[in-house]
Amino acid sequence: MLQSFFLFKFLILTSAAFILALLWEPLLYRLLLKYKMGKSIRDAEAAPVMSQMHAHKSGTPVMGGLLVWVTALILALVCLAVYKIWPDSFIGRMNFLTQSQTLLPLGVLVASAIVGLVDDYLNVRRIGPKGGGLSVKHRLLTYSVIAAFGAWWFYSKLGWTIFHVPFMGSFDIGWLYIPVFFTVIVATSNSVNETDGLDGLSGGTLLIAFGAYAVIAALQGKYDLATFLGVLMGGLLAFLWFNIHPAKFFMGDTGAMSLGVTLGVVAMLTNTALLLPIIGFIFVLETLSVIIQTASKKLRGGRKVFISTPIHHHFEAIGWPETKIVMRAWVVALITAALGVVLVVADQAKL
Repeated sequence: MLQSFFLFKFLILTSAAFILALLWEPLLYRLLLKYKMGKSIRDAEAAPVMSQMHAHKSGTPVMGGLLVWVTALILALVCLAVYKIWPDSFIGRMNFLTQSQTLLPLGVLVASAIVGLVDDYLNVRRIGPKGGGLSVKHRLLTYSVIAAFGAWWFYSKLGWTIFHVPFMGSFDIGWLYIPVFFTVIVATSNSVNETDGLDGLSGGTLLIAFGAYAVIAALQGKYDLATFLGVLMGGLLAFLWFNIHPAKFFMGDTGAMSLGVTLGVVAMLTNTALLLPIIGFIFVLETLSVIIQTASKKLRGGRKVFISTPIHHHFEAIGWPETKIVMRAWVVALITAALGVVLVVADQAKL
């Protein structure tokens, strides 16, 4: 009975998030146009290849990630408010905001989204180094602060010290849980941010990753967490409706930063952090390409491995159409996400 109601609740709220996001998208789009929140392409000196390929996208509204996290926040607060007043009502029973499962992921989603919103504003107004926005150093510092708070919450408030290694078991690592949590969040958030560079790329791959984790959370009996992920999926579906090439607007840091941090938190909540590189393989690939390129330029006298990074820009540079890169990334993401879920099931069944 519980599982049947969960499935009903999951589908209702995922659909509600999709419909709500579609309904208020025209308002968001008009506001972004009114206040001239257009994308500022990096200058040719800092990124000559990328700036040349994406010059035509300059001025496209950014901050489209608002569509996802604001929708999730509205649904969470409405359901919680009704639950507090009429707990047995239909909407009250849809509440999915609980301290043990969804309070932290929703909290870091909103907090990091606000920071990302500021970064997007700075980029649009060309305030800051290299054409505007936060520098890599400041962005990593932001991730670090959010990750440190999340680590403290898990360790002190939830009492989590258990770290699971697939097919080997769970281990009490004590205070080491804090640096492990910190590393997972910073690495994940930065990787998702690197992936946000083509129409539909980050939105589609995040949708797939959150879908995989919704299945994993449900398998673990974390139904409120799975429902929360369904709400994010509904918002992402609506975002993709307008972000598929040619994009009506871009996700921006307010989306990529917040959803990347949230993905890392969800991996820790489900104790499947070591499987996150498989489930989010595209994010790992994007970051690795940047690391390899940077190391090559420093160690080999400026010589590059790729024409441009992250790697999706390299594929653009060799002539792949943007849509082909994105669709192939979705295919790879689906395969690796499914593999990740299979490994979780096999691990739970001790196969």
